[in-house]
Amino acid sequence: MKQKLESLKQQLQQQVVGQNHVVEGLLIALIANGHVLLEGLPGTAKTRTVKALAAAMTVDMGRIQFTPDLMPADVVGYEVAQADNAMEMTFVPGPVFNNILLADEINRAPPKVQSALLEAMEERQVTVGGRTHAVPELFLVMATENPIEQEGTYPLPEAQLDRFLLKINVGYLDKADELLMLQLVKGEEKSIAPVETIDPQVILDARKAITEVYCSENMEQYIVELVTATRHPTGKLAEWIAIGGSPRATIAIEKCARAHAWLEDKEFVDPDDVRAVLLPTLGHRLTLSFQASAQKIDEPAVIAELLQQVPVR
Repeated sequence: MKQKLESLKQQLQQQVVGQNHVVEGLLIALIANGHVLLEGLPGTAKTRTVKALAAAMTVDMGRIQFTPDLMPADVVGYEVAQADNAMEMTFVPGPVFNNILLADEINRAPPKVQSALLEAMEERQVTVGGRTHAVPELFLVMATENPIEQEGTYPLPEAQLDRFLLKINVGYLDKADELLMLQLVKGEEKSIAPVETIDPQVILDARKAITEVYCSENMEQYIVELVTATRHPTGKLAEWIAIGGSPRATIAIEKCARAHAWLEDKEFVDPDDVRAVLLPTLGHRLTLSFQASAQKIDEPAVIAELLQQVPVR
């Protein structure tokens, strides 16, 4: 099982050059059964990353290009009357009924459309016309957004941000990786290499396996202290944090730490596992103050200060 996931990881790293932290984050999200928000500037391979993941797995992928004129029915589906019996309604499923859903530029759709995803993301079901429809067992929302060009966009509400297990920032490549990327794209223009796929059951088995990874009471206490320190901040954190992490943050950190430990062939969670997942699981759940914005303090700086203030017990 781990060998197949390692093969998946290597395959993604070959398709998405220089973004190893993104690939690792996607694998953690897959086996921790959570959704991912990818934020990055245009052209940083956000959409390509999601497509590469879907292509490497024998799963169905749906894509929604979020635009201001999008309607909730375009996301979850709708009911239509049957031709022979107008009293009977037939449900036409939307793109949300796929294993992997690419919500491209999610912040370009109005709040009523963004909220259409909330039930599916949290409860793994959608309700249309008073009827509930379950999404597939393997269901992952991978949304992308652009941190610039805010005109005509609708910032994600905190309630929806909280439902993303991870937020991963996708940056520009260094010179060496950009050269490799250029050569990769040129090679793809000549021929398309066959893709080795893995069965979705591998992911479902991995989800069961991480439940066996031991997280001690000391590690649990450490995670709780990290999150509560953002709710009752002191020192620099008191200047920077307006609203701290939610209880979902505590759950997300612990679960992702176990997934990280399992991928590292460890039987227990240690502080390194917690630190490795802290930024993508907690950063987007913090509301920073105006003072932090004025000082150009971002989430990584806040998390670094948090780790300094909260020692391992």
